Amino acid sequence: MFKKKVTLKILLLLIVSDILETAIHFFFKKGALAESEFSVADFSSALVFLKAVFSSPFLWAGLLTVIVVFIIWSTVLSRIDLSVAVPIASFSYILVPVVSVIFLHEHISVLRWIGILLILMGVIFVSLSSKERTAQGK
Repeated sequence: MFKKKVTLKILLLLIVSDILETAIHFFFKKGALAESEFSVADFSSALVFLKAVFSSPFLWAGLLTVIVVFIIWSTVLSRIDLSVAVPIASFSYILVPVVSVIFLHEHISVLRWIGILLILMGVIFVSLSSKERTAQGK
């Protein structure tokens, strides 16, 4: 059982991981949008679609970023509890809509923004509970 606290280095790795995870979603969306005129109705059209998607630099940027996030995430998980790491890493739930609004010109409803704020509050509570547990020596 881990009893390790969240250090500044781990927190920075989690922030970088969240930013890169957001980039992954953006890259995959841009790659898919570039091929949106394709209709996948049968096997041959699916192959044409896959060929076009795999020729997208956005797809390859996304896949490369997945590998980097895997390395960072493995490092983080070797240092802190999973039950602490995952909620803190939930900032991508906030970053993805922000990036979607700014770069993809998507509309986010008020109800969805309220949900995003609730997620942020949960991340803060989890972070505080981690500090509390460390202070108690548990």
